[in-house]
Amino acid sequence: MFSRFAILSVILTALLGATAAHAQSADGTWLTQAGDARVKISKCGGGICGHIVWLREPMDTATGQPASDSKNPNPALAKRPMIGLPLFSGMQPAAPNKWSGQIYNADDGSTYASSVTVTGADSLRVEGCVGALCGGETWTRAGR
Repeated sequence: MFSRFAILSVILTALLGATAAHAQSADGTWLTQAGDARVKISKCGGGICGHIVWLREPMDTATGQPASDSKNPNPALAKRPMIGLPLFSGMQPAAPNKWSGQIYNADDGSTYASSVTVTGADSLRVEGCVGALCGGETWTRAGR
């Protein structure tokens, strides 16, 4: 009887350890697929937030000034700097290792329905949709 209990305990411990090992965190700094920006993701409220912390080209070559959110249709927001720009809004848990909400695309100044899914220890799938048309890219963890 004791050996069966000991074996069962070992199996349960191994299974619980394996489950915990598969739980991934989105927290950290991520390099976009194009490698032109790094985004810092952290817990925020019950979900996650993400903002730009690095750009390959931090200066606007046309003006010589720090890059700004120039494509934003709101003139007041178009002047804000790209470094520090928040990208996610309302990103709440949707499934294990997955959050859903909205993502801001500074390339066109628009906000899209989005999901963020941790697909591995160093891999993050970021998707955005307009109606039924969806696209996405895979980001890699920076600094490991």
